[in-house]
Amino acid sequence: MPFYPNSRALLVRSNNRTTPIRELLNRLALLSWILLTCSSVDSLRADPPAETPAALANDLAPLSHAKDNIVLPKPLPDPLEPANRVIWKFNNGIMTYFAKPLSRAYRFVVAKPVRTSIANFGRNISYPGRLLNNGLQGNWKGAGHESERFFCNTVVGVGGFFDVATKWEIPKSDNDFGRTFSHWGWRPRFFLVLPIFGPSNDRDATALLSDAAANPLTYFAPYTYATYGTGFNNLTGTVDDYVRFNRTEMDAYSVAQYAGAFSYKSTPAISPDKGSPDQAAVETVQSVFFTFNDPEFANRGKTRAALIPATGKKLKFTFWMQPKPAPIIYIVPGLGAHRLANTTLALSELAYENGFSVVSISSAFNAEFMENAATTALPAYAPVDARDLHVALTEIDHQLESRYPHRLEQRTLLGYSLGGFHTLMIAGNAATSFDTLLKFDRYVAIDPPVRLMHGMSQLDELYQAPLAWPENERTEMIENVLSKAAAVTKAPPAPHSSMPFDATESSFLIGAAFRLTLRDVIFSSQQRNDQKVLTHSVKNLRRSQAYQEILKYSYHDYFEKFVRPYYLTRNLDLNDSEILDHAADLRTYSDNLKTNSNIRLIVNRNDILLAAEDITWFEQTFEPARLALFEKGGHLGNLSQPEVQTAIVAALSNSKTSKPVLANSGKVLNSAFAGLKP
Repeated sequence: MPFYPNSRALLVRSNNRTTPIRELLNRLALLSWILLTCSSVDSLRADPPAETPAALANDLAPLSHAKDNIVLPKPLPDPLEPANRVIWKFNNGIMTYFAKPLSRAYRFVVAKPVRTSIANFGRNISYPGRLLNNGLQGNWKGAGHESERFFCNTVVGVGGFFDVATKWEIPKSDNDFGRTFSHWGWRPRFFLVLPIFGPSNDRDATALLSDAAANPLTYFAPYTYATYGTGFNNLTGTVDDYVRFNRTEMDAYSVAQYAGAFSYKSTPAISPDKGSPDQAAVETVQSVFFTFNDPEFANRGKTRAALIPATGKKLKFTFWMQPKPAPIIYIVPGLGAHRLANTTLALSELAYENGFSVVSISSAFNAEFMENAATTALPAYAPVDARDLHVALTEIDHQLESRYPHRLEQRTLLGYSLGGFHTLMIAGNAATSFDTLLKFDRYVAIDPPVRLMHGMSQLDELYQAPLAWPENERTEMIENVLSKAAAVTKAPPAPHSSMPFDATESSFLIGAAFRLTLRDVIFSSQQRNDQKVLTHSVKNLRRSQAYQEILKYSYHDYFEKFVRPYYLTRNLDLNDSEILDHAADLRTYSDNLKTNSNIRLIVNRNDILLAAEDITWFEQTFEPARLALFEKGGHLGNLSQPEVQTAIVAALSNSKTSKPVLANSGKVLNSAFAGLKP
């Protein structure tokens, strides 16, 4: 392992641990979104018998313009949406301000092996319910396995505190009344949020009561408290993910509601991949493997708010300060991403472990930024968005400098995806800017698009990928893609393993994820500045109809129907496509970018948002010492690879006071960052 001269090791993630899927909040792939929701919403848990394509078609609604001809599963009916949202907010408050701090204290006092033993005991004492439900479903083999496990763990495992049955490879057969009711044909009819217990539906709420009735300990106080105790023990291991999920999603409620529609669908066996040999989209989905290693890393960050003069509001940011003076990295995430999103946290941890202080803020396309720091009602015009980000970063830097005098050394701006685009825009204007905005010593961009409008058009094309399938099979094949994603949640893949999606399926998942981001952007913007484009009213407690309407809009529609009319009211005519394209094209700043020696780029040649001419521009503008160009990886799909993380740390290293000695990874296609001077 290479070392800095001061003997501090260059820390690169191996990702040897299999991270819980609920942690994968990367909005760059719909896969991660589905995985998170399906594994977080425990009450939405059962699968009924397979439905016919004809029956399934009745459950689907078109969510795009006719030219797309793409349909997605409708969410569960939500007639109680206003009440459900109020309860959701109540639950979120309980989890955030009561359960989370209590859980942190509990984890500090109770060691992980002890918590694991308590969880084992809790599962063991719930054996009667599993035995009963396996029997009610006629699953006698599963009932036998559970009985065998109960006997072994009770006798040899000291009352169930030690799970010897798993070591002896006795299979589990988890079952409850939710699965039993599903097996009997009870199909959920409406979405429901329960106080404390969270998202559910009519079937699973009834199952919850039945599960309690089937538990013998319910009738023998004080043994009932053992159930409560093991339940709390299990909660302490997941509450942080729940809270972060609510914070990072612009509308976590709608994600859970959609999961309610999908969770009861049948899950087919994962079939062999088929389709286009183009692997760029497949590699992009691999971005879910890039995650932070320390589950407590997010908790160790401090969250503060900086006052933005132009808006008079405060923008939240999260930071991790080194105990001694150190260079500081400001991280700007991708399209719509939150400051605590998975990729942002993973990059923050990588930088922090290598000796940098770190600050993260939300994307200009995230509601948190839009509602507090943006000077416009909706993001899209790149020069304004980039300047708003720059202003916010300046105010944050002023606050940190005041709070931690002489602790902030060289400043580096690091952005990925859209954040990388904005980073390069700020860098491109650095030479001609004479205002008082923060001056950065280094700019690092990871997989930035070159032409924003081209990148947006690519997102629309990705969403339309299923048009390659036969029309009479399309609906069923879309359902199969989502079912395969759900199947992955039951058996999370090991890091760096292949995902069970071909190129067309991967493209659709990615495109759908970005379409959902666009939905949130439009809803947030129309809440603050209703342009009267939507026919349905935009209300906080009743969003379903507005959401269904908004999902019909593509990124092209967003610019045509929302962005151009809005800026026309601000005396900026964007109807001339050349004006918008020119402003959102990094090539406009070629001369300044070419002469700025403080810029470093990490780019994949097969990035789904780049064309061949974009790669050529990168190579012509940035010499090999400033450009790390990888042959594969799609869009952010190779961030979990050690050689890419080494390139990222190397790009940051010149902002350190001492130069790291890096091992030759052998995978970079040029002499990336070779011979850098500190």
